[in-house]
Amino acid sequence: MKYTLDIEINLPIKEVLKKFDSIENMKHWQEGFVSFEPLNGTPGEVGSTAKLTYKMGKREVVMVETITHKDLPSEFHGTYEADGVFNVQRNFFKTVNSDKTRWISESEFKFTSFMMKVFGLLMPGAFKKQSYKFMTDFKAFAENGTSVANA
Repeated sequence: MKYTLDIEINLPIKEVLKKFDSIENMKHWQEGFVSFEPLNGTPGEVGSTAKLTYKMGKREVVMVETITHKDLPSEFHGTYEADGVFNVQRNFFKTVNSDKTRWISESEFKFTSFMMKVFGLLMPGAFKKQSYKFMTDFKAFAENGTSVANA
C-alpha cells in the first residue's frame, strides 16, 4: 500500500527542520510516543537504528527505525519495522516562500503477517489517517507549540 500526503507549515524551512530533526520533539507531535532507544550508529544519522515505543490504546507498539537517507534541508528517509509491518517513509521538504514550507510524505507499507495483511485490506484508510494526524500535529507543534504530550 502506497500513498503520498503533504502539508504546508507556516514557518521557514530552517525552523521546520530544527523541530523535525529532534528526538526530544517527537513526543510533542507523535501521539502515544513513549521512548527512543538508540541501537546502532549516531542517532538520526544515515545507517543508525533505534527502537521506538508507542502506546496505542491498550497496546504497546515497538518498531525499529533505520535512517536510510538524510539530505537536509530537502530529504529525510527511513524504514520502520514492527510486528507484521514494514514501512518505508520518504519525507521531502520544499520552500514555498521565506515563511512557508511544504512537507511531502511518501509512505509505503508492506504487511508481513496474515493478521496485518487482513487489517491492511480491510482498513487501508487507518494508516493514511494516522500519517496525516502526525503531520497536522507536527504543524500545530511547529507553528504554535501545541503538544500532544500535554493532551
